[in-house]
Amino acid sequence: MAVSFTTDRMLRFGDCDISGTAYYPSYLNILNGVVEEFWTKIGYPWHEIIWKQRWGTPTVHLECNFSKPSFFGDVLTFKVTVTRVGRSSLSLSHEIFCGEELRWTVNQVLAASWLDKHTSMTWPDDVRAKLVSFLPPEKSSEERKPVSSPSR
Repeated sequence: MAVSFTTDRMLRFGDCDISGTAYYPSYLNILNGVVEEFWTKIGYPWHEIIWKQRWGTPTVHLECNFSKPSFFGDVLTFKVTVTRVGRSSLSLSHEIFCGEELRWTVNQVLAASWLDKHTSMTWPDDVRAKLVSFLPPEKSSEERKPVSSPSR
């Protein structure tokens, strides 16, 4: 079973349109804050990796599905699950609930990137190990297998 990171966010007045319905650009801003909190909880706060180590995790792919509207004052629970750890990428699955009701889902890919060069980088060993620890056991062992060269 995968280990997921879970956190709550209340929809505030500024997150909603005039009808009190969540405004999707605000959803993405909230999602970014949840991802930042995930990195802090696993020991790599953005303010340290960005300013001191000069690497970051920009989003390179984002797919959202909105199934039910959310409203001003709703408390949303974000469930973040690591689904794949690549050489320099990370795939996350997000499920966002209000109570027991699924409101929206997201598939997101982040890339490890040197901020000064604007190029991808391989995950540092300690970061990769931490990310792999969030995978389900069967995926975790797959992610640890070395890549073999094709036979000639």
